[in-house]
Amino acid sequence: MIRCGIGYDVHRLAQDRQLILGGVNIPHARGLVGHSDADVLSHAIADALLGAICAGDIGQHFPNTDESLRDISSIEILKRVSQLLAEKKARTVHVDATIIAEAPKIAPHIPAMRKKIADAIGTSESNISIKATTNERLGAIGRGEGIAAMATATVEQG
Repeated sequence: MIRCGIGYDVHRLAQDRQLILGGVNIPHARGLVGHSDADVLSHAIADALLGAICAGDIGQHFPNTDESLRDISSIEILKRVSQLLAEKKARTVHVDATIIAEAPKIAPHIPAMRKKIADAIGTSESNISIKATTNERLGAIGRGEGIAAMATATVEQG
């Protein structure tokens, strides 16, 4: 059976934080704030994968009230979500994701992100699509207050 899921995440930017997207440390004056490393791309993909197998959302599995998860790598979260897929006899067929940010430029980092994510979820880089866009200076993201990501995941279960 083929199943699909959708994920979305947004975090605000702040000083004195590293910017991690798709498991890649991207040089930037500010980074994303969160209980984990706040990697919105990995979080959106995790939610899409969890949705595809009807397993709730990232907050249920990795609550921000659990201090043992403070500063956890979102690549580690993707690895654990991949284990949940395996337990449900599901495998990732394809992921398509978009990062929404005014800055920094994302395109130069996409190949490294694809590799990190593919390795984390046990699939080929050819099954991971990542794109980037701006919010045309509209809203909080457009003002550079945060970064968002959305993702769809297709899995085969059976």
